[in-house]
Order: sequence, then C-alpha cells, then structure tokens
Amino acid sequence: MITKINELLEEVKKLSASTNEELEALRIKYLSKKGTVNSLMNEFRTVSAEQKKEVGKLLNELKETAQNKINEIKEHFENAQTSDIDIDLTRTAYPIPLGTRHPLSIVKKEICNIFNRLGFSIAEGPEIEDDWHVFSSLNFAEDHPARDMQDTFFIQHHPDIVLRTHTSSVQTRVMEKQQPPIRIICPGRVYRNEAISYRAHCFFHQVEALYIDKDVSFADLKQVLLYFAQELFGTDTKIRLRPSYFPFTEPSAEMDISCNLCGGKGCPFCKYTGWVEILGCGMVDPNVLDNCGIDSNVYSGYALGMGVERITNLKYQVKDLRQFSENDIRFLRQFESAY
Repeated sequence: MITKINELLEEVKKLSASTNEELEALRIKYLSKKGTVNSLMNEFRTVSAEQKKEVGKLLNELKETAQNKINEIKEHFENAQTSDIDIDLTRTAYPIPLGTRHPLSIVKKEICNIFNRLGFSIAEGPEIEDDWHVFSSLNFAEDHPARDMQDTFFIQHHPDIVLRTHTSSVQTRVMEKQQPPIRIICPGRVYRNEAISYRAHCFFHQVEALYIDKDVSFADLKQVLLYFAQELFGTDTKIRLRPSYFPFTEPSAEMDISCNLCGGKGCPFCKYTGWVEILGCGMVDPNVLDNCGIDSNVYSGYALGMGVERITNLKYQVKDLRQFSENDIRFLRQFESAY
C-alpha cells in the first residue's frame, strides 16, 4: 500500500487542467467522497499495526498535496480571468456627478457672511419652543392674532409648546443668558400654519439680527441696512424705510430696495413701483429688554429679520416657493455655478 500511495503522490504533483470543467473532474477523481484518496483511507483499516503510523502519515500528505494542487490551479484560473479585463483600477466604479448647494443654503450663507463682516456671530436654538420664548417675552399680547391656530403649530396636549414661528426665540434665549453688548444673527427654519401655494409654505427659513449696547440708535440700524443691501444686491441698490408695526420693536419699519431687475424704473416684478420689500426691522421694544433681564434704561438695540426664500426669489427670480422643497434635481442643477 505504501508503494501505491507514493505512486499516487507523484501523480498528484503533476496534475494540470486547462478549463474549469477539467479542474472539477480532477477534484471529483481525487477528493470526492468516492475519490481515490478516500478509497485509500477506507483501506487504511486493513493495514497492519506495525505500518499504521507510516501509512497514516503518507495518506495525510497525499490528501493535503491533492487539495493544495487543486486550489493552486483554481487560483491560477481566477487570476488569469482578472488580468484579461482591461480596466483602470484607479477610477471610481461608475461616474459620480458632482452635487450642488441648495439655493437657500447659498443665499443664507451669503447673508451670514455679510453680517459676519460687521462683527455679528451666529446663534442657534431649538425649533420646538415654549410660549414664553416665542411670544410672551417678545411683547405679544395674549390675544395677538399670531397666537391663533391659523398661524401657529401647537403640540397636541401641550398648549404652551409650539413650533417656532420666527427665529426671534433664539434672540430671547441669548438675551436671558448674556448681558450686552450682544451682536448676533439667527438663521434657521420656522413654521407657520398656512396653506401651501406658489407664494407661501408651512415652513420656510429666516435670518434675524440683533444688536444691543449702550447708545444704539435708529441711525445705526439704517447704516447697517444700507450696507447689507448693497453688499447683497449691488452698490447701486437704494433702500427706503416705511413705518410698520411689530410687537417686539418700537419704532418699527419695513425696508424696500430698488428693484434689481429694472433698476427702480418699474416692471411687473416690482408691480411698477420700482421698489421690492425684503425685511422688517426696528428698535427693540424696552419691554422685551426688561423681560429678558436687560436694563432698558441703560441699553438699547435694534433687530431685523428677513425670509431667506424671499431674498432667493429676488436674486434668482424663482417664481414658485414649492420648488425649494420638492428636491427636483433639474431645478437644483441650475445653481451649479452660483457659489
């Protein structure tokens, strides 16, 4: 039996195959349950006790040699198949088109950069807020229309918890924790219970600014507004302020800019007035300062706020607000070179 095993060992060392089918035939011949190696293993029981050690060692060597030879031929086939494929392994698996910034992100960042150059830092706060920070601290009366269900999303079973309707709630949180001087901008998403249409949505984005210090005047506010408008829309941009009303500022105003499409001459976009409204502003009401723990006899300040969608419409003439949240890739690709 020892001679038979040695002859088979030499035979196994010389095995070769040119196809996968031939390789499989060799595996079946030598290593399958009814193959040559297993047949010798079955004969092992008839070997005399004196030869069992030597024969067992040879059988194990035969089985291991046969298995290694089969694996070697198989690996050779796999490497040959890979080398026949003409590919550049340094390239990505498939072309990946570059993404684009969302137009609202482009404009929001541009607005924040302008105010950063004026020394404003960014402040953020929660989108789910309490009544105090959204309304009461900002001088909203108990019967103010903004508290009605038609304007505000209230959390069910929690009448004092709402989705913030403006980022002014961030300003009150900062004022409660920090004494003047305060110079912050508050970008973020806000929510209003409104019907969705081409000109309105139930959520949108705002950027608000707040500056509180000693001897802050309306003239300071006007100069910041003029700088902001000319940085964002061009050096030829003019501004005008119209009296308005907001619960948290007194006096209050709305700011218009000269239409950047017609240069103030009048067109359908500005309804032939030559002016387009972009934000609301005013001097912080003393009651708001006192509510937040700031002495209104010592400090004064101004606040302003704008809708990012509104500014984006002016810059890129987007006529339907719904396009900002529909994730239509055809719409978003228009802004590849915008920033």
